[in-house]
Amino acid sequence: MVNKSTAVGRVRRDPIGLGVALLNRLAKSRVIDRLGWRKQAERVVFEATKTGFRTAGALSRTFTAATKLAKPSRLPVAKGSGRFDLTPTEDQQMVVALVTEFAAEVLRPAAAEADTACTTDAKVLQQSAELGLSLIEVPEELGGIVSERSTMTGVLVAEAMAHGDMGQAVACLAPAAVSTAISLWGDESQQATYLPAFTGETVPAAALAIVEPRPLFDPFTLKTRATRQRTGHLLNGVKSLVPRGAEAEVFVIAAQLEDQGPALFLIESDHPGVTIEAEPSMGLRAASLSRVILQDVPAVQLGTLDDYAECVRLARLSWCALALGAAKSVLDYVTPYVNERTAFGEPISHRQSVAFMVANIGIELEGMRLVTYRAGSRAEQGLPYAREVALARRLCTEKGMQIGTDGVQLLGGHGFVKEHPVERWYRDLRAVGVMEGAVLV
Repeated sequence: MVNKSTAVGRVRRDPIGLGVALLNRLAKSRVIDRLGWRKQAERVVFEATKTGFRTAGALSRTFTAATKLAKPSRLPVAKGSGRFDLTPTEDQQMVVALVTEFAAEVLRPAAAEADTACTTDAKVLQQSAELGLSLIEVPEELGGIVSERSTMTGVLVAEAMAHGDMGQAVACLAPAAVSTAISLWGDESQQATYLPAFTGETVPAAALAIVEPRPLFDPFTLKTRATRQRTGHLLNGVKSLVPRGAEAEVFVIAAQLEDQGPALFLIESDHPGVTIEAEPSMGLRAASLSRVILQDVPAVQLGTLDDYAECVRLARLSWCALALGAAKSVLDYVTPYVNERTAFGEPISHRQSVAFMVANIGIELEGMRLVTYRAGSRAEQGLPYAREVALARRLCTEKGMQIGTDGVQLLGGHGFVKEHPVERWYRDLRAVGVMEGAVLV
């Protein structure tokens, strides 16, 4: 039994620092009753409201700074315990329970229709915005809900969302990638101009665009160019696989900065030099992937060249987290299927080839989860994590695709038809090794 006063005190100090919008939804959720957290959650809502947690009201989309910041606001890194312990905190468990419920009750039922329509329903996007997903990396003083870096929270949220549906998860998390990038690397002017919109009730559609439409794409060798001007930069190039590109109001674009190297740039979509084209894809169809064509588009640089490398690593970590959720969906579906499906008078799970294939899915999934969580934990604490992300990406790309393939194989002919969702997870999991950017933790 958790002591009430101790639990409340921990909540008020925890890096997640739950916001009012998320807390109000949490108080209405059935999850906290099942976990026995009703009294603690109600107390947290009261304390958070009393001490000033807030979400700003909706602003106009002119993106002008209402106030001036003396310097950019940066989140401090989380303090490590010195032990190898990847156990989520109590607050993280509550957040994940809430997002898991949302994924199961909202994303999963809408997944097939969203995949067919190649778009995520506006009501689903609004409900995800009410969860406060775009606030996870925004500092409290800028209207966010955190007081310390919370990379692991982002990893856990992405995993839980993808367990409902990866395509819709990408659509829902796309604006959070932009708010996170501005929080981490934006200067005081950029933060004051753009972040208030992401902390309001109507979160703007936005996207982080890195991929370019060419084979063997390397995010550190870009063809999109940024030419320096007296008042900023001009961008020219083409970006591919951009989530919700047709409705995005703000883009964070990766471009080659003359002879210096790749960097990130902020642009607004209402410039006449921005053209959006639909880009139908094999997987992630619910994310409404688009191609963004840039012709002499004015832009401002976001962060430094070193920040771009960190952006690529954090985005790859996000895709690893998404792979965990989708792979878990495959395991959860094929396990009862092979136990209930009969052939030659007995369940097909009695065949060693079938049983071993299901067991391998579970084994590889645990390995994927371990390396992903380790990379997220090190990133959160400000420790070097490039090696861990590289290992996680390699494992999640290779094993994620294998899990998708095995899921289809285990269902036999049923794996080939849309009556069963495994074929959709197979298509979505193949995106993990292709995508760059789009999501960020």
